Amino acid sequence: MKKILLFTFTILIVACSASRRIGKQLNYGNYDSAITDAIRKLSTNKTRKGKEDIVLLLKEAYVKAADRDVNQIKYLASNNNPALSEQIYNLYLGLRNRQEQIKPLLPLYANGKQINFNFFNYNNQIVNYRNKTSEYLYNQANTLLNGSKLDARSAYNDFIYIDKINPNYKDVRIKINEALQKGRDFILLQLKNETQQIIPERLENDLLNISTYGLNNLWTVYHNNKLPNLKYDYQFDLKFKSIFISPEQVVERQISKERQIKDGKKNLLDSNGNVVKDSLGNNIQVDKFITVSCNYFETKQLKQTEINASAEVTDLSNQQLVDAFPINSNFIFEHIYANLQGDRRALDENLILYLNNRQVPFPSNEQMIFDTGEDLKAQLKAIITNQRY
Repeated sequence: MKKILLFTFTILIVACSASRRIGKQLNYGNYDSAITDAIRKLSTNKTRKGKEDIVLLLKEAYVKAADRDVNQIKYLASNNNPALSEQIYNLYLGLRNRQEQIKPLLPLYANGKQINFNFFNYNNQIVNYRNKTSEYLYNQANTLLNGSKLDARSAYNDFIYIDKINPNYKDVRIKINEALQKGRDFILLQLKNETQQIIPERLENDLLNISTYGLNNLWTVYHNNKLPNLKYDYQFDLKFKSIFISPEQVVERQISKERQIKDGKKNLLDSNGNVVKDSLGNNIQVDKFITVSCNYFETKQLKQTEINASAEVTDLSNQQLVDAFPINSNFIFEHIYANLQGDRRALDENLILYLNNRQVPFPSNEQMIFDTGEDLKAQLKAIITNQRY
């Protein structure tokens, strides 16, 4: 019995807390928040004792929210301004959606009586103002299509919205594509070699491979092959200014190493040369150290490439240079191998690892330039990504 009373008391406390919170939202005019909270509380065990207050608060919040929206609709409609059609349309949607949220909870009871919610059919009004909104935005977007690229992008958003609320309205799908084409910036990405050296074809293809940059977005499209019937807005040139490739270098060095290392155990001797024993008569042993040495012969293979370039953006409408960025990239080939004469235990750990290496062929000039291009591509991507047209 005590457990039942305690459970009931707990429910009442929780219900009172929820009622106070919902009532506070009502007092502040946050009707839809009050409705949302009340629906959540009533979605389970709506007939439980203590939830009657929440039912009454839901009814009050619903009535006040509906009155507010209806009065707002009357005010907006009295202006006879087509630009206000979208606001009225959204208010009617809100009125209908609010009713649809409450319907699954019905019937609701309080004080032994069924609480009635006056619901209305807003479908005709919604369709009417959806069409008015579509017509107004369609005309507005058509006008914007004759303006700048930014206007075309605004028109695109309007057409997309029309297609969302009123699918297949007039020729909106065609207009969406038209706005997309007019609002886009088309940029031609080209590579120009101003050096006296040949740039490897695979590096050129790699640098101009737009798909690997992830650059294209809704309003900016890059091409590396010029389309004959397309008017480009900007040209992005990667100009190779100079390519330096160092001669193949071989650097040798010899190091003599010597160190003491443990080499087993030996008997401990006293000053007279006698074996020292412990209390049990056993020989006492200590670590035995020996000196080892070796000659270490190291060979380092070196080759370096440096590319100096620039990225230049040109506005094709007036042939003016918009921006220019210097790019410097280098790649160093380094390979170390070694051998020794003597005992390898004399070597430090950082030298031992080179003993397993062997001489390798130097990379070709073409390969060196290509490897340098990896860093070049990363820099180019950063420049293009940050460019604002």
